[in-house]
Amino acid sequence: MLKEQDINLVELIDRFHSEDWCRKYLEELRWPEGVECPRCGSKKMSRIKDRNQFDCDSCRYQFSVMAGTIFHDTHLPLWKWFLAVYLIVESKKGISANQVKRSIGVSYKTAWYLCHRIRAALNEVDAQLLKGIVEVDETFVGGEMKGKGRGYRGNKTVVVGAMQRGGNICLKVVRGTDRETLHGFIRENTEDGTEAIYTDEWPAYRGIADADTKHEAVKHRSGEYARGEVHTNSIENVWSLLKRSIVGSYHQVSAKHLDAYLDELEFRYNNRENPYMFRDAMLKLLLAETLPYKKLIQD
Repeated sequence: MLKEQDINLVELIDRFHSEDWCRKYLEELRWPEGVECPRCGSKKMSRIKDRNQFDCDSCRYQFSVMAGTIFHDTHLPLWKWFLAVYLIVESKKGISANQVKRSIGVSYKTAWYLCHRIRAALNEVDAQLLKGIVEVDETFVGGEMKGKGRGYRGNKTVVVGAMQRGGNICLKVVRGTDRETLHGFIRENTEDGTEAIYTDEWPAYRGIADADTKHEAVKHRSGEYARGEVHTNSIENVWSLLKRSIVGSYHQVSAKHLDAYLDELEFRYNNRENPYMFRDAMLKLLLAETLPYKKLIQD
């Protein structure tokens, strides 16, 4: 069997070119210790091969590997799902729905919905808290408006981010850059014993230090961008990556869906050294709740 850490695009297509191979892979991911009835938990099964289903010998419940998963109502071939997941998680700057449309041969509407369902599944709901040295910064996402200066932010969305030095990131759309919002974000995403929090000189960050955690700031307005190990350069590099993705790949992102794009970037960045990234992304899809199209487009 092909090792997931060795997988590339050619090997992906070679291995998952048929529905049977895709189903077999999903089976191994969902039930690594053998098929289990989702209703009663029994492992005594009969396989209904012509319908790609299982019949539980204990409660007689019939189900497929896709039952109760994000795939259960799909009309799209599984190999196209697999290819879309691979393209999304392996594209450092992201990939647009238009590019997915061209790559897997579907309509734009199908590609757009497919990408958003995958992003929703990649959401790090159980992400580990950051610790050690943590950089925190905020940025503004949104284009320029005619008649307004470059500093105008009335049409922009605020995103705050935290990054553990040498570790993971956490990104979130927030309502503003006030003290309550920023302190709340930091408390929610860092361990109590975090060694240090480094920010810029924005006044709302003041008071975040406690007995276990020191807080230091660099004074960007004075031309200071690093003072020894005190800097926010790492999280600012993440902002550069985000904005290059928006300009170069997505072209535009609505405020309504921005959190979903942040989830995608967060997953990809946090798994940048994970040799099993494709496998782990597919496992998330098996565990994710279905995202109805009506919910996605509602105001």
